[in-house]
Amino acid sequence: DGVTEVLAHRSDSLRDKFVEIPCSEDYDSHRRFEGCTPRRCGRGVSDAIITREEAERIRRIAERGLSLGGSDGGASILDLHSGALSLGKHFVNLYRYFGDKIHDIFTEEDFALYRDVRQRIQQRIAHVFGISSSSMYLTKPTFFSRMNSTEAKTTHDEYWHPHVDKVTYGSFDYTSLLYLSDYTQDFGGGRFVFLDADSNKTVEPRAGRVSFFTSGSENLHRVEKVHWGTRFAITISFTCNPEHGIGDPVLL
Repeated sequence: DGVTEVLAHRSDSLRDKFVEIPCSEDYDSHRRFEGCTPRRCGRGVSDAIITREEAERIRRIAERGLSLGGSDGGASILDLHSGALSLGKHFVNLYRYFGDKIHDIFTEEDFALYRDVRQRIQQRIAHVFGISSSSMYLTKPTFFSRMNSTEAKTTHDEYWHPHVDKVTYGSFDYTSLLYLSDYTQDFGGGRFVFLDADSNKTVEPRAGRVSFFTSGSENLHRVEKVHWGTRFAITISFTCNPEHGIGDPVLL
């Protein structure tokens, strides 16, 4: 892996850590939105946006939802917006699949907490990058992930490959991850790794920690394989293009 530097240790309590890096050319091949499309690029970590108690409540939402399904392999996905849920080697729409039973799993308070957390993360990203939060839109996919050491059964389970969010998803301009469990306490491996030309920069997950970054090639990244335990996180991403915006999930 070459040289590895730790951007954020699990034991750190970071108010706001930000590293500015030059923007890639990825944004030039997409429509630009003045006052939103990244002109200042970089990556940040904060333990001061979401409390540990809130992270635990959100993790319980993920646990309840994923208890309805789960992948045969090591990576399971739950998307409250689209309803996508890993089930065996496939995905189902949990709203169609479970119908009214969904109200036994989730509450309005769960979705209200989700919205509140999303708004706070959005406001912090906007503040750090010097843009208006109203010019950013939630975009898909936004999803919970549960990772463990089970052998991969499909390509969806191979979460450890390096990738660029802007290339993979197109609509992403700003990516955030809210960690819902603790590195070395709840799981081993599973660190988030930025792959830079000179060295790798790692973020060690801790419950309530938010990692956020511009979504272009300046932030090529991967997640290490989880060796033991279970790693929970939620990916919440934003676009500058209102045509790619989605609403917050609602309990139908």
